[in-house]
Amino acid sequence: MLTSLTIKNYALIEDINIGLSNGFTIITGETGAGKSIMLGALGLLLGDRADFSSIRDTSKKCVIEGSFQISNYNLQSFFGKENLDYENQSIIRREILPSGKSRAFINDTPVKISALQKLGSSLIDIHSQHETLSLGNIDYQFNVIDTIAKNESVILEYKNELKTYRNLLKRLDILKDQQANAAREYDYNLFLLKELEDAKLTPGMQEDLEERFEALNNVEELTENLSEAINLLQQEEIGSLESLKNTKVHLQRLVKFSSNYENLNARLESVIIELGDLEDELTMALEKVEANPEELEFINQRLKVLYNLQKKHNAENVEELLIILNELQQKISVTENAEAELKEAEKEITKQVLVLEDVSKLLHENRKKIIPTFIEQTELILKDLGMPNARLDIVLNSEKEFLSNGKDKLEWLLAANKGGSFKEIKKAASGGELSRIMLAVKSILAAQSNLPTIIFDEIDTGVSGEIAQKMGEILQKMGASMQVIAITHLPQIAGKGATHFKIFKEDSDVATQTKIVELHEDARIEELALMLGGNAKSESARAHAKALLN
Repeated sequence: MLTSLTIKNYALIEDINIGLSNGFTIITGETGAGKSIMLGALGLLLGDRADFSSIRDTSKKCVIEGSFQISNYNLQSFFGKENLDYENQSIIRREILPSGKSRAFINDTPVKISALQKLGSSLIDIHSQHETLSLGNIDYQFNVIDTIAKNESVILEYKNELKTYRNLLKRLDILKDQQANAAREYDYNLFLLKELEDAKLTPGMQEDLEERFEALNNVEELTENLSEAINLLQQEEIGSLESLKNTKVHLQRLVKFSSNYENLNARLESVIIELGDLEDELTMALEKVEANPEELEFINQRLKVLYNLQKKHNAENVEELLIILNELQQKISVTENAEAELKEAEKEITKQVLVLEDVSKLLHENRKKIIPTFIEQTELILKDLGMPNARLDIVLNSEKEFLSNGKDKLEWLLAANKGGSFKEIKKAASGGELSRIMLAVKSILAAQSNLPTIIFDEIDTGVSGEIAQKMGEILQKMGASMQVIAITHLPQIAGKGATHFKIFKEDSDVATQTKIVELHEDARIEELALMLGGNAKSESARAHAKALLN
């Protein structure tokens, strides 16, 4: 419950602080006194968008702070998820700085507005005059029924399964698109693949072929140069080997004179051996050189195939052609395996449909089970509120398609008068009747949910007299199990409150301010008398006011 509220530098409010208690609290005041300002400040505390223009003195920051007793509302998990310190008496603070920036705090820890909104929705339900119109809104109608049916966890499960189902449908559509595209290109891709496979590509083959081509294409030059090189090594008179051998004869004669000559002789021996090996390899190379026009032509054709494929596929080498070949194989595989993949995807969707059917059926049964009791309770309350002949009908039908919260279509119908026909509730009820129906719904919800605080902003619109008295009794009864705050213009309702605050404007030489004070017995009698007849001194008005309080 909200235990205290502080508002500083907001709209017409300079600085107010009020303490609030459990039970039924009344706030009254003349039109324009600032009741909407109070609600606006509370809205900021619960995560509404900040408006810089709402700062009273733009040189100072605006601060709205609320203290909440939350020990009975199982909010520890929220504080844990948000990494916040949990306190039974928790403080929410919202600041609007002169720069226009907004800040939010929970127990002095800075938080995002989204965290404020999540926590706020668990602490306070503000019923504005506009919300009464939401009785005709399908989402609101579902929310009421599902709250009473305790469908929260089932709806969460349904939404998760629905998300899975929709993802599977998207995947199936993608597979179908891929299959259609692949089918259109299948024949051409198959031709390209066969062309590449026929080329029998292997890494490094192009370099090997080009090297062999150069050898076969230059046989004459190779033969001539290899022969000349061998000749220069072998000639008896001027051959390199013969010259070195003669040199060695002379060096051997000097070995006995110095180890240095011995080393030189050994080095020369190594050179002679190396040249001998070189001569053998040149001779073997020469023996291998032979003209082979058929092989030359074969290699030439193979290279032309490679060059043409590289040009066709805009590839730099055989390795890139192999990558393209692999990609073509995958594309063709998609086409050839698409049918099996499609069948598997459709099988998964069929399974998911069965899961959704089960969850949506559970939702439907839970809703169907509580609707008769809800209608009965609502009609009983409406009877007390001066609508004895009102009949409520809630039509629940299962549809074929999966909707956002199940397969149900829901419609609230009302016959407000005896003998009247059922119509959509927003068309069948007047403004005052809608207010009474909304109060009936809220009182039933309050008994079902664990909401700490509910604030009614003129729920009494369009009613008066005896009906207002009955409304006050219902609000008073709700206040026995939760904190109820009602902003009202009706003395019949104001008299039912355990606590009474008055909002008023006060003019000074400098500015107008909105203030709020708690009224006690004499002041309450005076306020109720004013609300009754406009004359607080009237004895009849005061007597009526006392009767209302008693």
